[in-house]
Amino acid sequence: MEKTNTITNENMLHMLKDLVNIDSGSYDKAGVDQVSTYLKESYEELGFEVTEYKNKDRGNNLVLRHQDSDKPSILVLAHMDTVFQKGTVEDRPFTIKGNYAYGPGVIDMKASHVMLYFAICELIRTGNDSYKNIEIVFNSDEEIGTGLSRSIIEQQAKDKKCALVLEPARVDGSIVSARRGTGAYTLDIYGKAAHSGIEPEKGRSAIEALAYKIPKLHALSDPEKKLNINVGLIEGGSSINTVASQATAYIDVRISTVDQGEWIDEKIKEICSTVEVEGTETSLSGGINRMPMVFTDEIKKLVHLIQDEARKLEMDVSHVATGGGSDASFTAAMGIPTVDGLGPVGGKQHSNDEYLEIESLTERTWLFLHTLSRLSTDRIV
Repeated sequence: MEKTNTITNENMLHMLKDLVNIDSGSYDKAGVDQVSTYLKESYEELGFEVTEYKNKDRGNNLVLRHQDSDKPSILVLAHMDTVFQKGTVEDRPFTIKGNYAYGPGVIDMKASHVMLYFAICELIRTGNDSYKNIEIVFNSDEEIGTGLSRSIIEQQAKDKKCALVLEPARVDGSIVSARRGTGAYTLDIYGKAAHSGIEPEKGRSAIEALAYKIPKLHALSDPEKKLNINVGLIEGGSSINTVASQATAYIDVRISTVDQGEWIDEKIKEICSTVEVEGTETSLSGGINRMPMVFTDEIKKLVHLIQDEARKLEMDVSHVATGGGSDASFTAAMGIPTVDGLGPVGGKQHSNDEYLEIESLTERTWLFLHTLSRLSTDRIV
């Protein structure tokens, strides 16, 4: 497409359509790489230098900074992957209905990529050098825990004064100032198969062993302290008339403090190492993969700066804490003031009804542009 520096819905929706109509689920390497190539070429046209970190089975990660940059102090994070399987675009491609745009990943977070690109284009067009003060990480595996790209994010964050994360805004336009931490565990239990009618006494049921553990794991939750454990998926057995020789549980954890993470990790390991059914064995993998993003005084200052810029644009922007995890947790855990949810407004992420409020596309682009400009001249810490 022909690149333009003009922040208008028409121009931005053109680029958004291009991106949404590329399948880029986390496990679809070819699709994610197609998105990364599109972005790489777009930014190179603007004078950005792009470092590509290649992966064998997942999409490649990108780090970008302008060729005239000298020690940029602002880190910008955005992910290129979605939760949708290959072929989703064919079933429901990018569409516009009234004031809303639809399609896989339209708000989480391809609209944010469009917002960032056009904000930078406008800074360049107007001679505002703030674009030289940012370093950008586009990663390929946020939706599956950021296992391959976490080290890249943390490396690029080391010398930054703040981090801006482009997850979508909340449905009311709020930005995100705090997030709960997350954990993911896989519990495998191994028993012994036997025919359930002929010689059941020779079997050792992995499903039975797993059944003992699920209530114990759920009992660790403390909703009042915003600590939650959920065994969200189980599988096992081979047939109805066979004692199950294998069973697996997938465990989701949400924490609100670092201490909770340490405590819950210990308790999960304790429960999963106990043998209730003689002759079975257990294997636990995983752990706490994102610490909480805690609302600190430094983050408060950054939020106030963004809200101040919003008021100048006659926008009213609140801030909230949310239970979902994101890459913001990594930079926040390093003590770097971090704000998330800076993308456009939309909702129903990860569903067939995911949408973008089109009007918010230009509004949030201007807010992000002004925020970058202000952060390049003001000290917040």
